[in-house]
Amino acid sequence: MLLVDPGLYIGTVADLNDSQGLAAAAVTHILSVDSADPAPLIPADGNFRRKWVNVLDEVCSDLLSHMDDCFRFIQEAVDGGGAALVHCQAGRSRSATIITSYLMKKHQLSFTEASLRLKAAKPDVQMNSGFEEQLCLYEALHCEVDTSSPLYKQYRLSKITEKYPEMRHIPRELFAADPAHCSSSEASYRCRKCRRALFRGSSVLSHSVGGGAQAFGYRKSSNCSGDVQCTSYFIEPVQWMEPALVGVMDGQLLCPKCSSKLGSFSWCGDRCSCGSWVTPAFQLHHNRVDEIRQINIQK
Repeated sequence: MLLVDPGLYIGTVADLNDSQGLAAAAVTHILSVDSADPAPLIPADGNFRRKWVNVLDEVCSDLLSHMDDCFRFIQEAVDGGGAALVHCQAGRSRSATIITSYLMKKHQLSFTEASLRLKAAKPDVQMNSGFEEQLCLYEALHCEVDTSSPLYKQYRLSKITEKYPEMRHIPRELFAADPAHCSSSEASYRCRKCRRALFRGSSVLSHSVGGGAQAFGYRKSSNCSGDVQCTSYFIEPVQWMEPALVGVMDGQLLCPKCSSKLGSFSWCGDRCSCGSWVTPAFQLHHNRVDEIRQINIQK
């Protein structure tokens, strides 16, 4: 068990048996980031506040969604004058990821800066590549897990494809509300042919512009002028898409009212016209939909 920051220790599952060490460190909160329930190992007479994040040390495991909750748990210990022990099995990957996210948020550090600070206290930490990517995303989200952010939505979609590779079960909460069945003041996008509402502006997922024609090396394109543009909207899945998506890896996206072709989807990802690869990809072509914005007219 090693001190990383005032009131914050990193350790292993073996540290749970060290009653004297826990008492000497004034540990009041135990945060277990492990796939095994740590309850049987925790001293019954310690009167600890406990939190268990049940995850495996695998690239596809999701720790990003837990980072804000874990921060609040650790900060509760510090604010109360106690200390928090964050542990996994070996104290190298899962617990290191949560502690790095805490340092980032607490001290407004970048992922690199927080990681170096942790390694100064515990040189053998080695987070898996998936957790490192999540910490980079946490930094991009300004250390706040905003579930409405396009960045987080894209992350959540990618995790679903890893968890359900055959897409036979898709959580219902993954689908955005059908704008045809609910009202909203934000911009909506409608089928150009029948005017049926298809998605809201908040469902659009941004992506970095790719390299244009150079990304399509397998094509003999005559237009290599460097003019890079996106000709499709990449969005989160919407409720009306569900029948087409479950158990199918890719296919066409048709208007639920007039059945005109709007675009396509691929859980494995697809390339935008700008050259960027988007995974998973739910794309509706610009020339098949119209953007509708409400105009406030003052009398």
